[in-house]
Amino acid sequence: MKQLDLLAFADPDDVAFEIVRKRVKYLRLTVRPPLGEVRISAPMRTSARRIHEFVTSQLEWIRRQQQRIRTRKPPFVLTYTDGEIHRVWGVERRLEIVERDARPSVELHDDIIRLTVRPASSVAERKQLLARWYGTLLRESIPPLIAKWEPILEVSVARFFIRDMKTRWGSCTPRSRRIRLSTDLARKSPECLEYVVVHEMVHILEASHNRRFVRLMDRFLPEWRLRKQELNRRPTPPLG
Repeated sequence: MKQLDLLAFADPDDVAFEIVRKRVKYLRLTVRPPLGEVRISAPMRTSARRIHEFVTSQLEWIRRQQQRIRTRKPPFVLTYTDGEIHRVWGVERRLEIVERDARPSVELHDDIIRLTVRPASSVAERKQLLARWYGTLLRESIPPLIAKWEPILEVSVARFFIRDMKTRWGSCTPRSRRIRLSTDLARKSPECLEYVVVHEMVHILEASHNRRFVRLMDRFLPEWRLRKQELNRRPTPPLG
């Protein structure tokens, strides 16, 4: 059960906030995008005065969070239209859309990714076509990397999978020796792909991101931190 107060309070500096009363033990403050609205989750019987005092004590933090939210650049959204820039193995390529009543296809010509699509194809259809092509690139590139690193690490990978992963670049199930890799890795450099493959294969030896894991990474791929930095140069999914 929760109750949203109809009246919003404000401090002298006009920081307005709303109160949601819940069956909770403590006051909790959140500043929510995209406009920086302030919401207080409060125990059912907490007085308005106590809530106002709490918000006032947090004014400096609230203002920092609001400034950060309001100045944050909006996420870049790909439109899959002619001339748009996409990356293949870390290199920028220009998308060329060819509408033709033929089987959809993707071809790489120097600095151009040519998408042949049916007339009036949707953004979702173009995105799916390019994602499948990225998957094909990865299925060709990953097996040689696994074959290279298996004798070095003295492990074996049972299977690998390519997935549309929203929050991470890869994951591993050590017990089954299965690894999963993000389709978006085809947009990154081959060195980044190799780093993620090694990272997940090392998890077969050590499941956690503990000191032993770091020592193993330092031993087998000493420059892994530089590759990780390149991989995460822009806001991207983390490794798991």
